[in-house]
Amino acid sequence: MTPDQRTQAILSSPSYRLAVEDGDFLESDGARAMRLALEFQRADSYLRSYGIESTVVVFGSARVPAPDAGVEGHPLAAWYEEARRFAHALSVGATHSPGCHRLVVATGGGPGIMEAANRGASEAGAPTIGLNIRLPREQVPNAWITPGLAFRFHYFALRKMHFLLRARAMVAFPGGFGTLDEVYEALNLIATGTIEAMPIVLVGHEYWSRMLDLEYLVSQGLISPAEAALVHHCESGAEAASLVLARCGCADSPPSPR
Repeated sequence: MTPDQRTQAILSSPSYRLAVEDGDFLESDGARAMRLALEFQRADSYLRSYGIESTVVVFGSARVPAPDAGVEGHPLAAWYEEARRFAHALSVGATHSPGCHRLVVATGGGPGIMEAANRGASEAGAPTIGLNIRLPREQVPNAWITPGLAFRFHYFALRKMHFLLRARAMVAFPGGFGTLDEVYEALNLIATGTIEAMPIVLVGHEYWSRMLDLEYLVSQGLISPAEAALVHHCESGAEAASLVLARCGCADSPPSPR
């Protein structure tokens, strides 16, 4: 090889790329720890710069159709409007001023109940957060998330961390595996003292009494009555919003992230 050819080979080598431009390295197993740190820090920086001090996380099925979706007679369709009413009422009662936003509605950013909650908050004129996740079948963020507060994660662990880091309450409508996962995990983290106690509000008693039979768990000695008392049942979005606002109190100082 000539000197010019050797120089060109050096310049074309992956080892000569700037680290931030080396996609193969950034996606490698060896760089996983850095990817985890970056994924946390990036979202945290955006949330801090926007003034997001505390959130209320809303979960529920992505398969619940919107009223204008043309799906009639869906057994879960009514929950869309309840989630929308919840987020609207909560956002109206929360504290929002430039650089200081408390009890901000945060969802997984997808369709169904997530869309309904983002929509209700947006219609109230409040900022609202969507935490999407990269999936084999890509999930498109719903249109009601505040631009600048829509995030896409690769790691479920980091997404879960951001769901709970600023959360003052969790509100769950009927949902599938994803909803159950988030509810059960939050209850376990509170019960073990890993995160500060917060209201866990389950909307729709008929559904949740079958998915999470607290009386049975207490009777079997698997949880204590005090642990069962972490859960609050509501039948409507308006009732859930009143409960969260009463329990959290917008005048309270925001939580201290651990």
